[in-house]
Amino acid sequence: MSDDILVVGPSWVGDMVMAQALFARLRQRSPQAAIDVLAPGWSLPILARMPEVRAGIELPAGHGQLGLGLRRRIGRALRGKAYAQAIVLPGSWKSALVPYFAGIPRRTGYRREFRYGVLNDLRPLDRQRLPTTVQQFLALAEEGAVTEAPPLPRPRLRADPGRIPALQQQLGLDPRRPAVALMPGAEYGPAKRWPEQQYAELAGRLVEQDRQVWVLGSAKERELGAAIAGDRAGIHNLCGRTQLVDVIDLLAAAGAAVTNDSGLMHVAAAVGTRLVAIYGSSSPQMTPPLSPQARVLYLHLSCSPCFERTCPLGHLNCLRQITVEQVLDALAKD
Repeated sequence: MSDDILVVGPSWVGDMVMAQALFARLRQRSPQAAIDVLAPGWSLPILARMPEVRAGIELPAGHGQLGLGLRRRIGRALRGKAYAQAIVLPGSWKSALVPYFAGIPRRTGYRREFRYGVLNDLRPLDRQRLPTTVQQFLALAEEGAVTEAPPLPRPRLRADPGRIPALQQQLGLDPRRPAVALMPGAEYGPAKRWPEQQYAELAGRLVEQDRQVWVLGSAKERELGAAIAGDRAGIHNLCGRTQLVDVIDLLAAAGAAVTNDSGLMHVAAAVGTRLVAIYGSSSPQMTPPLSPQARVLYLHLSCSPCFERTCPLGHLNCLRQITVEQVLDALAKD
């Protein structure tokens, strides 16, 4: 049997970026082992930019979909790979099914949601000792329960600067002006989104500083991007006009970025972009941007972090009270 490892990856962009720390630790522990990652199709471009990963394997089940027959077929198809271990990062029962059907002898994950049997190397999750998501991932690379929190490593996605000229031409971007990327979306909900009016004001102030603004996001943020950009010169609404692989390279080419606590925040951190990260209902103690180039704006109000999708008090003060001037000041810091 080989020493190869199958990792069942997470379902969110930011978590997939943070999972690179686990892949790096596994390679450090077993340099001869190949690491394959079972993950949603959207994440394959991210995995392709991680040198630790041999292959991304698509799991075409929708979010929240059981897909029992599909998971059985994929698991049986993977039996010939003869993996020595599977590490399951999501906490659901269904996420452990493919390694079970693949007959992988050691199946590692946290003890939750009745996963006895489908996983046979169950670990307790000590959130006091492992407060951040990336530390929880890293701990699964060790033998048995950890006794101290592992240090926070820095993820590093490979960017391809050779693609930038073609992207600039395709998207109508000015290659001569320094760019600031704005990422105003957050899939989790509006309680993580700095208000669009403040993003719009920030964009205008940046253009006055002779910078161009790239508003990045998925097709779901197209209208949000349009509201921020308006018809103002120098502000480009790229939401829905790029693939994830394009965003990786654009963020690496940008001089700086301003973002909510979102998946693209972690992408920007992983390519080394200077970054201002704005937190509201979530906590930078749990999902910080892992980069020395990041500046965090968080007000520490008595009602936050609440981890709600929408503000339960209706005022969103944790975000509204972060001013454009504060963001510009953070951008100006070295």
